[in-house]
Amino acid sequence: MDDLPEEVQELIEELDEAAEDEDEDAIKELTQKLLDTGADVEAITLKKLALLVMDGEEEMTRGWTEVAIQIDLDPFKTLIEGLATGMSLIGNKYEQGEAFVPQLLIASAAMYGGMDLLAPYMKLDENSGSKAATVVIGTVEGDVHDIGKSLVKTLLSANGFNCVDLGNDVPASRFIEAAKENQATAVSMSTLMTTTMAEMPKVVKMLENEGIRDKLLVMVGGAPITTEYASQIGADVSPHDAASAANWLKRAVFDFPSEGVRWG
Repeated sequence: MDDLPEEVQELIEELDEAAEDEDEDAIKELTQKLLDTGADVEAITLKKLALLVMDGEEEMTRGWTEVAIQIDLDPFKTLIEGLATGMSLIGNKYEQGEAFVPQLLIASAAMYGGMDLLAPYMKLDENSGSKAATVVIGTVEGDVHDIGKSLVKTLLSANGFNCVDLGNDVPASRFIEAAKENQATAVSMSTLMTTTMAEMPKVVKMLENEGIRDKLLVMVGGAPITTEYASQIGADVSPHDAASAANWLKRAVFDFPSEGVRWG
């Protein structure tokens, strides 16, 4: 931001203050002034959102998300290149010992604040060809992280899937029960820890024992999960991020029998 013209920097500072004060009228007025300068407001907004989430600035994140909405910035781009990028930044700091759990939690609250504002603008893709389908989603037992799971859920929902969110620390049996109850098309499991990876094959094995594995697609994801591991435990895929998870499932269900046919 330091290389931006002084006029632009001053408007950004005023927008920060308006966002912190939750002054929606001022945010709209200042956003228009920023656009009038000819600056690349999209790039500025995405960078601001990433830094604000990293710093856990919830009010300002919501304010700059309002800026993104006002300039018609694509909501998926805002989510992935702004809000989620901020979580990646703080996640990297955590891994390097430069940030700690409380900072992760504060950052996630900031991200969710922005996501709440974006949700109404994430329209369904009516031309995707994907069928209506139910996805049972959760973080496996022993793991209380849910940021990655929530990102996947947000993008799946935005792409027309009905998500049954089981939350975090979900016992294997609960995935099975929910899949049956909802006659699901897919089960999506995540974990951030190697110590809880073993819960994933447990769920797959239970699906097999219940005779319903072939009725479902199984997605597994999280930092320690690889494509090789997914194949090894009998899952269908391990997408490398939330966006690719949604894209893969849209393609996969296209030729998959409907829930009515599979569940009888």
